Amino acid sequence: MTKSAGSKKSGLNTTIQVLGVPKIPTPLHYCRYIGQEEELELSLTEEEADLLGAVRGPMRFEKAGPRGKLYFDSSKVKCAIVTCGGLCPGINDVIRAIVMDAYHHYHVASVIGIRYGLQGFIPKYGHDIMELTPDKVSSFHVFGGTELGSSRGPQAADEIVDALERMNINVLFMIGGDGTMKAAANIVKEIKARNSRISIIGIPKTIDNDINFVGKSFGFDTAVEKATEAIACAHVEAVGAYNGIGIVKLMGRESGFIAAQATLALKEVNFVLVPESRFSLDGPDGLLIQLEQRLRKRRHAVIVVAEGAGQHLCEASGRTDASGNPVLCDICSILITRIKEYFKARGMEATIKFIDPSYIIRSVPANANDRVYSGFLGQNAVHAAMAGKTGMVVSRLQSRYVHVPLELVTSKRKMLNIDSDYWRAVVESTGQEDFGAHAVQYCDNKED
Repeated sequence: MTKSAGSKKSGLNTTIQVLGVPKIPTPLHYCRYIGQEEELELSLTEEEADLLGAVRGPMRFEKAGPRGKLYFDSSKVKCAIVTCGGLCPGINDVIRAIVMDAYHHYHVASVIGIRYGLQGFIPKYGHDIMELTPDKVSSFHVFGGTELGSSRGPQAADEIVDALERMNINVLFMIGGDGTMKAAANIVKEIKARNSRISIIGIPKTIDNDINFVGKSFGFDTAVEKATEAIACAHVEAVGAYNGIGIVKLMGRESGFIAAQATLALKEVNFVLVPESRFSLDGPDGLLIQLEQRLRKRRHAVIVVAEGAGQHLCEASGRTDASGNPVLCDICSILITRIKEYFKARGMEATIKFIDPSYIIRSVPANANDRVYSGFLGQNAVHAAMAGKTGMVVSRLQSRYVHVPLELVTSKRKMLNIDSDYWRAVVESTGQEDFGAHAVQYCDNKED
């Protein structure tokens, strides 16, 4: 296994691993080919560099797209696809794009689907594989979720590679989030230790938009679109009652991108609570007194809460889920209880309507923009695999499709920068005040 050229100017290595020298002419005859190690120089702004954990200035990334020479004889290649972690709009579109491109353009021998995540590789679970053909996947994009099924939790890399070798898999496409990409990195190490020639290509999936060196994850646009519908409903409920309070819980364990973007999309949000910004309930700048001021002035309010916000207000359980993520406390239950107690103590009537659209949002089919995006990711993943690339993900940065090493993607979790121009835009678009160190996001809307 060798490495293609990469950039270290930024202090971060963008080198992509390759299985060997590509020597086989591609069967594609209708497109412009990308040079084997052709790179794009992207100039990161200060905000982007901070978000991605890089240094400001130019970074060079290997360009995604079809190569003129392939490492694999594509007509003899057997591919596998696995989907891991939680659901997200667009997963089926990525699967469909991979299968269609692999069969129709590279004429691969076979594509199989691994059922129920990484468990599907382990014999003790007894999950069957699914043969994926163009006919089989033709209507996948109509449905949300994943037709392959998914699961959480780690599986031993050596057992997975054992299964890949038993099934004579040449290429594995792994669709998943941060945990899945870390698993992919471990699988690549195991393959390298065995001196095998199996390509591992990641397609980053996270509805929270929190994967490093991924400008925007597929499904995020759809999630925001559905989130705004829930916020609009909460606003209607709040306006329909005297001192009505609408609370909407959105996804975002450690990153508040959905909450922030949905707030930008509407003008009905009065309080935005995100994991990146600690807030207080009590005190002169606390959420409760700000909510009281809002109700006395306008008689209704809408609060948007990312699920990971306010974890400092409750005692950590110390437990983790199957993916190794800390189990979050239910911040919305705490908010609802404290709000009721606060207004009861002041003799104020208040009606709370709580909406949690999380499972609806993550389960719906992708919208048109996300379908286009998912298609590009799937196609470029196939191009990379056939050229012998491995240990990488396909990413879109500054509207350009590039190859990013798994090590960069898994180095940290992308989070909102509350000192950024983006967060300022959230504040400006809603008219909310910024309470600085107190970090309570309060908005006294002038438009609703």
